[in-house]
Formats: sequence, C-alpha cells, structure tokens
Amino acid sequence: MVDKAQQAKAELLRSLHGNGVLVLPNAWDAGSAAVIAAAGARAIATTSGGVAWSMGRTDGHGLSRDEMADQVRRIARAVDVPVTADIEGGYGPTPQDVARTVEAVIEAGAVGVNIEDSGAPGGGLFDAQAQSERLSAARAAADQAGLPGLMINVRTDVFLFGIGEPAGRLDDVIARAGRYAQAGADSLFVPGLTDLETLSLLVKSTPLPVNAMAGPGAPTVAEFEAVGVRRVSLGTAVAQAAYALAQRAAVETLTAGTYGTLDDAIDYGTLNGFFAR
Repeated sequence: MVDKAQQAKAELLRSLHGNGVLVLPNAWDAGSAAVIAAAGARAIATTSGGVAWSMGRTDGHGLSRDEMADQVRRIARAVDVPVTADIEGGYGPTPQDVARTVEAVIEAGAVGVNIEDSGAPGGGLFDAQAQSERLSAARAAADQAGLPGLMINVRTDVFLFGIGEPAGRLDDVIARAGRYAQAGADSLFVPGLTDLETLSLLVKSTPLPVNAMAGPGAPTVAEFEAVGVRRVSLGTAVAQAAYALAQRAAVETLTAGTYGTLDDAIDYGTLNGFFAR
C-alpha cells in the first residue's frame, strides 16, 4: 500500500501543474535522474525510448511491463522529487493490461504516468471510447492502490503520426481531450505539435493542462508558457544527446588519441555523491 511520502509526492506533482510551466528533461536511468534532479528539476519524467535503449531494446513496447517497472523503481529510489513514468501504451491493449501496469509502477514508486493512445491492435490509435475505458481502468487501479492523486498524463498521437486530414487534427485532439478528461485524465500531451497558434487554440479548448514536447528547433519554454502550455518535456532528446557525447568522446580517443570531449565531464566525486543516500 502507498505510504504518506508517496502520497505527498503525488500531491506535489499535481500542484506543479497549477500555474506556470513544469519543465521535464526526461531521464532514462537512476544516474540521469539524479543528474537532472541536481540541476533543479522539480520532478522527474521517464522516457520510454531512453529506458529501452539503456537496456538494449528498441523503443515502442520493446520492454516488458516488469522491466519498465524495475527501471522506474531504480529511478524513484535515486531522487527525492516526484517521478512520473512513461508507460507507453500500457503494455497491452485491454483496460486490464493498463490497470496492471499502473499498479506495477505505483508499487515501484511513481506518482504519475504518461499513457498514449497509439498501439491499438492492427496499428494506429485506439478510438476515443476504447482509450477512455483504458484511462478509467488506470484511474481505478490508482484508487485501489491507495494513490487517488496519481497524475495521469494522456498522450494523443494524432499530430505525431499525422492521423487524418491536417485540417481536422486539432478538432480530433479537442474531442479526444474531452473524452479523456471525463475518463480520469489529468493532463494532455500532444507530441508533434509545436505550432504556438495551434497550441493556443488547444489550451483554450480543453479543460486539461497541455503538455508539449520540445527539442531543437522548437519554441522556447517561455514561448510555450506564453500561450498557456503548462508542461514541457523533452522526450528522448536528452538521452540522444548523452549518447551522442559518448560517441564523440569515443571517436576522438580512437582516432586522434586525445580527450577534449571529456573536458566538461561532471567531477567523479560529485557524481558519486549523488548516490550516497
């Protein structure tokens, strides 16, 4: 059963969506989570892609439920701030699958989840009714686990995967958001949408706080905040940058025999100290 500390973290995570913008540079393991928390992050969000790569798998349900939950447990133990877990499509198509996944990550220490509406049998997105049933199951599982404050961030991939005619995508997202809110979602994540004018219309048309995914070429956090976006996450971008740095350091050493890429590395003692808990 959930203890008071975990309940308090759930309340804190929820409160962070109340005003301003919550910035989430996504983590993929305990080390990245500790570094991001030390940088001042008020919460840690995991990235399914980063977690999968760190375990030698592909993104997109390349991990099992238990493998993802185990990594969430390591991350939650490494930091004192709230952790919200990317559970992809719930590791199965049925509401029961989603419920089991929510139970697993709550037991691992998460106080929020990110669940997407892609991954339906046969490909594509779950329709709004099916996804609503899955969200209702997630909410019921959280209640049963003793964490009614679990923050459910529902991701819709209408823009990310270019579902339907471009002119109708915003209306589709707005309609889905209304259904998802009724089913128990607390916030709305729309990766693939960075156009500020469209985001402004979405913010005004849904009761849910809107989460945008940022990265190179995207508007700044301040620009997102100015149109009403309440949460900005980086998805796999930080993990990609970290792996790029590892590759550059390896190439430099293997070719030039020098070590300049490593000049700005975190001091050994500082990094080791993050885990002296």
